[in-house]
Amino acid sequence: MTAVVARPSSVDLEPSLGAQTWEMSKRAIIALARQPALVVPSLVFPLFFLALGSSSFARAINLPGFPEVDSYLDFGVAGAIMQGVLFGSVTGAAALATDIENGFFDRLIASPVARPSIIVGRLAGAMAFGAAQTVFFLVVLLPFGLNVEGGVLGGLVLVASGTLISLCVGALMSMMALRTGSSEAVQGAFPLLFILLFFSSAFFPRQTMQGVYGDLAGYNPVSYIIEGMRDIVIDGVSAWAVVRAVLIPAALCVFTVLLAMRSMNKRLARG
Repeated sequence: MTAVVARPSSVDLEPSLGAQTWEMSKRAIIALARQPALVVPSLVFPLFFLALGSSSFARAINLPGFPEVDSYLDFGVAGAIMQGVLFGSVTGAAALATDIENGFFDRLIASPVARPSIIVGRLAGAMAFGAAQTVFFLVVLLPFGLNVEGGVLGGLVLVASGTLISLCVGALMSMMALRTGSSEAVQGAFPLLFILLFFSSAFFPRQTMQGVYGDLAGYNPVSYIIEGMRDIVIDGVSAWAVVRAVLIPAALCVFTVLLAMRSMNKRLARG
């Protein structure tokens, strides 16, 4: 009697959504690793600005209204992390726009790849890079006198915050990439993100600001995220610091990811 072996159906041969997302995430990470010209600026420039600020504003920590801090390095590391994450997130979204420009995005759509994995994989790659950036900044700055009062737990909260910020900004810029299909448009929007950074409390506490600049910093959500991260460095882990450093970017992530997915659906509908 001859045994009949059933062949697996085509559905069984298709990778799961998780496997497809994992592969898309690996592609996003490998693409960044193969282009150091895109990665290095997001790691070097924030450290350069922090070193310049630590040298120029070393005595500013004695000003009235400045929080009690051992050095400007401890005060400014949160702003450096935010700056680096902004750099890296825009880079990942620009790569998505490049995929659209060179036709690779259309080939993905024509393949049996699950549609959510395309955008989720790209965002997962941005999150991984944001986490790596945060760890890099902390490790590099520790020998130069950085003191994180929150200890290991505080460091983990900072990494979580950097990861969520990467997701938030990456989703926002991915929305622009999907709507415009232009890497130039994505990169051209980067100065707008830097405006949010400079009109925040990244470099000086809001208590020392006056006039319009102080008002803008007070309305800027970036200020509260940075201040939460800064409190973890200066004072240690607290519930209020975690709310600002983690929960605020998490809430913003829900909004920006929904925008990115909506833009993805609109592009698919046009195609």
